[in-house]
Amino acid sequence: MLSQKCKYALQALMVLARENNERLLLVSEIAERENLPKKFLEAILLELNRNGLVRSRRGRGGGYALAKPADLITFGQVIRIMDGALAPLACVSVNYYRRCDECRDEQSCEIRKVMRRVRDAIANELDGTSLAKALADGKMPAEVAA
Repeated sequence: MLSQKCKYALQALMVLARENNERLLLVSEIAERENLPKKFLEAILLELNRNGLVRSRRGRGGGYALAKPADLITFGQVIRIMDGALAPLACVSVNYYRRCDECRDEQSCEIRKVMRRVRDAIANELDGTSLAKALADGKMPAEVAA
């Protein structure tokens, strides 16, 4: 499950993606649009800034915008930054691999095989969904999206 922090990060990034880098948004504007706690959002945006997903400018006329085009920022990137591994088990994680203590043989572990397929399906969907794609999908008529 996604943490609240990760959900807020995705919501904030979607707000910035809708702006299409036309103007910088204040933390308070983003928080108000999505009904998010401002203090928590400030910390989230700082983390996204440190990881190169948003850019900021201080002072008058300052605020936040995406650091790169919305089609180059994926849900998978955001989730890994905010929550870590996508995998349900550490032994099937690509970026955060750790052998299970109780595992006798990874090659023949049935649980690992199933969880690897789950990880691959999740990663394919999240890494294949950019902010821009999510925006476009949201604009499709309901009968086409179903």
